[in-house]
Formats: sequence, structure tokens, C-alpha cells
Amino acid sequence: MADAPLPHISPHLSTLVLSVVAFTTLQQLATPLVARALLGSGAWSKLSRRARGGWRTRVVSMAHALLIVPLAFRCLGSPQLDRDRAFGWDDSAGTLYAVTSGYFLWDTVDSLLVYEGVGFVVHGAACFLIYISAFRPFLAYYGARFLLWELSTPFLNIHWFIDKTGRTGSRLQLVNGALLLTTFAVVRLLYGGIMSYQFFQTIIGVRDEISAATFYGYALGNIILQSLNWFWFTRMISALRKRFTPAANGQQNGKHD
Repeated sequence: MADAPLPHISPHLSTLVLSVVAFTTLQQLATPLVARALLGSGAWSKLSRRARGGWRTRVVSMAHALLIVPLAFRCLGSPQLDRDRAFGWDDSAGTLYAVTSGYFLWDTVDSLLVYEGVGFVVHGAACFLIYISAFRPFLAYYGARFLLWELSTPFLNIHWFIDKTGRTGSRLQLVNGALLLTTFAVVRLLYGGIMSYQFFQTIIGVRDEISAATFYGYALGNIILQSLNWFWFTRMISALRKRFTPAANGQQNGKHD
């Protein structure tokens, strides 16, 4: 059953395409407006190509997080998904998976173009494959729950915006940093860890109903994503500590690139 194509995607294919188009349009049209509002009217034209790419990535990431978290919360109480956590389907979840699949398709391509590191490329590609596969249907129950990881994303992006607007080491960044670490630890490490445990219980329980490639692919994907969460958490702690040393407070970033 889980190895069939994507029988539930047809009613939501237009939403997926619209998602890619919308995030690409937002990347191109809205980002300069946001950057000019935060940096000043003449600053955007002075940014390097790589710096503009960073702004575009953050603005679109923020939009996706603010949109997808409410959609994910809406799916948590679905009795259809809860009854069969491996193969259950609720068509009301289709919008959630179409929007986020479109975003992660955009994110994978953008990560390759901007290239901030192999971890971002792997993360985008793995997420796209996982969420598009919900339409098989497969593990749609867990997809909505793992998308709650995006609760930490707005704080991560705000941290980046604070750096780029010359307020590194400010009280605003300290407060936001505390919210970032707390939210990240709760939704990605603690809640994510609990969901990963239940996820492994589910796929082990249906191991005889899926191919070895599906089983090991999902198992490995989950391990990779959870490992990246722990890696990024240590990186965030290190980055925040550097920003609040006496040296960091004495020389605020102030750079626009």
C-alpha cells in the first residue's frame, strides 16, 4: 500500500504548484521591500548577490513558518490519521502537505543556489521527499507533528535580521535568543524526540507491509534530521555565546551583507 504512487495528490496538485510559485514570487518581490524597510531605502542596491540570497531565504522561510504552523495544528486532532498512523489519510491534511512540499522544493533549489552548507541542502531535499510521500498515503499522521518544528523558525530568522541590522549583542537579541533556544529545545529536541520514538514504533510495526528501501529510507531520514537538529542547537548556543562576550558587545555587527 505504501509503495503505490501518490493517489491523493491530484486534488492538491494545483495547491502545490501555487505554493512553489507563491514562494518564488515572494522571494523576488517581497524580499527587497522587507530589506529596505529594515536597512534603509538605499541599502538593498549595495548588497552583494550572496547577501541578497540570504535575505530572500530568510523572508520566505519566515512566511512558510507563519503559514504552516497553524495548518499543522489544524491536523493534529484528525481521527482518521490517529486510527492508522502508518497509512491513514485525511483529505483536509492535503493542503498542509501541498503547501509545505512546494516550500521544501523551493528551499532545496534555493539552498543549492545560495549554498550556505550541505546541511541545508540535505534538510530541504529530505523534507520534500518525506512530505510529498504523505500523499501515498504514508505517515501523514507524523508529518503534521514534525512540521511543528517550524515554531522555532521565526525566532531563528529574527536573530538573523537583528545581526544584519547592526543590533548584534542587543537586549532584543538576548531575549529573542532565549526564546529561540527554548522553543527549539522544546519542539525539535524534546517533542521531536518523543515523536521520533513513536515514529520508529510505527514503521517497525508495518515493516512487513513496506519495502526495505522505504523502511530504511525513512529511518535514515529521521535520524539525519534529528542529528541536524542537535548539531544546529549546539551551533546556536555557540553563536549566542559569542555575541554576548565583552568583545562582541564592544563591536556590534553593523554589516549589511
